[in-house]
Amino acid sequence: MEIMCSVLLPFLGTSMGAACVFFMRGDMSHRVRHGLLGFAAGVMTAASVWSLLIPAMDQSEKMGRWAFLPAGMGVWLGVLFLLLLDHVIPHLHHEGEEAEGPAVGLPKTAMMVLAVILHNIPEGMAVGVVCAGWLTGQSDISMMAVIVLALGIAIQNFPEGAIISMPLRAEGASKGRAFAWGVLSGVVEPLGAVLTICMAELFTPVLPYLLGFAAGAMLYVVVEDLIPEMSVGKHSNIGTICFAAGFTIMMALDVALG
Repeated sequence: MEIMCSVLLPFLGTSMGAACVFFMRGDMSHRVRHGLLGFAAGVMTAASVWSLLIPAMDQSEKMGRWAFLPAGMGVWLGVLFLLLLDHVIPHLHHEGEEAEGPAVGLPKTAMMVLAVILHNIPEGMAVGVVCAGWLTGQSDISMMAVIVLALGIAIQNFPEGAIISMPLRAEGASKGRAFAWGVLSGVVEPLGAVLTICMAELFTPVLPYLLGFAAGAMLYVVVEDLIPEMSVGKHSNIGTICFAAGFTIMMALDVALG
């Protein structure tokens, strides 16, 4: 039951954010958008450190001064994996003028959803890897740590759901269609988490590497997408303040409850 809740929490956060399209009018102001992006970036950064990298190094403590090595290698693998996806999956960021990835004839709506899916892939993997660590019983990861990570990702997914549905509504999509696209963007998270959990036993020997991998993938999204988007135009200082808020909230959740 706890595992099911942990897997579905991030998806619920995305869906609730997408539902904002039923209660808010027009597109988001730059001030609100920058704040939401900054908050999401702060949560993801803190989760990468406290929920993934520190546990990865704790599990490698028998390596002594080299305990950082599996986590460090995992980070690089995660970064390179997301870099590869960035080049092979066509996508368009809300503030972007040109699509990234291979040239295809997809509509703008689909390209924007694919951009958010790229954000969500490492988050689903992160929840799945931590769940796998708890299920195998061969790590110091607790069930509470799993729930805290899932809750933190759900909190930062709320603004991401709104960020996909609100612009689509402003561009002429119906409320139901905009909401559906927002929900669709989050489906990859529970799917990725379940797939990872199903292979938990296979992952046990390389769990520190996988924790680092998930952290690297999440940090790639933060640096490549979220921070640049929150810094475009005016009110970028709001994004910075909200980054600090998201970072400290996730840090507090992980240390106090994890």
